[in-house]
Amino acid sequence: MIYLDHAATTPIPREVADAMYQVLSEEYANPSAQYDAGLTMKQNIARWRKTVAEALGCDPRQLHFTSCGTESNNWAIRAALWQNRRVGKHIVTTAVEHSAILEPCRWLEMEGYEITRIVPDAAGMITAQQVLEAVRPDTALVSVMMVNNETGCVFPIQEIARGLKLRSSQTLLHTDAIQGFLKLPFSAKTLGADFISVSAHKVGGPKGIGALFIGDRVRNPRPLLPGGGQESGLRSGTEATAQIAGFAKAVELRSRNLADKLAAMQQLKAYAVETLTAIPDVEVIGCGTAPHILALSMVGYPSQTTVNELSRLGICISAGSACHQGKPSHVVAALNLPKKTAAGVIRVSFGPETTKEDIDACAAALAERHKRMAML
Repeated sequence: MIYLDHAATTPIPREVADAMYQVLSEEYANPSAQYDAGLTMKQNIARWRKTVAEALGCDPRQLHFTSCGTESNNWAIRAALWQNRRVGKHIVTTAVEHSAILEPCRWLEMEGYEITRIVPDAAGMITAQQVLEAVRPDTALVSVMMVNNETGCVFPIQEIARGLKLRSSQTLLHTDAIQGFLKLPFSAKTLGADFISVSAHKVGGPKGIGALFIGDRVRNPRPLLPGGGQESGLRSGTEATAQIAGFAKAVELRSRNLADKLAAMQQLKAYAVETLTAIPDVEVIGCGTAPHILALSMVGYPSQTTVNELSRLGICISAGSACHQGKPSHVVAALNLPKKTAAGVIRVSFGPETTKEDIDACAAALAERHKRMAML
C-alpha cells in the first residue's frame, strides 16, 4: 500500500504499539487504585503527560487528556462560553473549520448564540484583520484552526492573539491545532491561545486519545464530563492508560530531529507539486504552506472517482477531509472555485515515512487516468 493520506490518520510505529501492549498486558492497574500498582500507573501518567506537554510547550498541569480532538474542541468551546457567560453570546470562527467546531457552533445557534463565520479568500487564507474586525464587545470566544486540514493553509493564530489582547481582553481564543502539532514549530507559551486542541493519531499515535491545553486566563474551567474527578477534576472517567502511553511514545519519536523531519516533508511537498502539476489538467488549490498537506484538482475529473481508481491500485489519497465521508466539502465550497475545478479537488498528505517513490507512483496513476479519460 502507498499511503498518502497522513492528514486523515498516521501509521503507528512498532515502538508505539509495544508501549501500548505493555500497559494493556502487564501494567493495567487503575491509576485511582491505592495499592502500589495503581500508584505506579498514576506516576506513569504524570511522566507521559510531561512528555506531551514539553512537545506542546506548556506546563504539564495545563495539559488534560481527552478521548480525541473532537472532544477537546467541544470542551474548549463550552469552557470558554461558561467563563464568558456574562460577556455575551457571540462567537467568531471560520467557514472552513473542521466539523468538530462547525457542528458545535450550529447547535449553539439553536441555543441562542450568534456565530460569525469568516470566509477565506480564493487561496484559502484568513487574515487576522478579518477575525479581529468581527469581534464585538459581546464576543465570548474566537475559535480559529491553526492549519486547515484540506488546503494546508496556516492561519495567523499568534497575530490574532496579540490583536485580541488590544481589542477585547475578555474574549478567549481557541485554536484547533490538530493539524499543526508537531507539523509546525510553535509553543503554547508564546502562541497566545487560551485553549489548544491536539490529537495523537495525527502524529503516529493511537486513535481514541487527544489533549486540551488550558491556559492561565481560564479561571476554574468547567468540566465537560463531571464524575470521579480524574484529570484534576476537569475530565472525569478512568484514564485510557494504554492510549496515553501510546500518545507519549508517538510524541517522543516524532519529536526526535523534528526540524529535519519537517524540512524533509517540505522538500517532498515541493517535489510533489512539481511532479503532479506536470500532469495535464492538474493544478494546486490554495496557498497552503503546511509541510504535510497538498490540495490539488484534476480539473473536470470527479474527485471521488479518482480516489476510487487509485485505491484499486493500492494508493491512498482523499477527496478532502476523511470526516466528510463522501459528502461535498464545505472547505472547497468556501473557496468559490469554478465548478469543474471544485469537483476535481483531491488531497495528498505526507508523513516522515513518505518517499519520492510514493509520489512517483501517485503521479503515474494520475497520468494514466488522465490519458484514459482523454481518449473517451
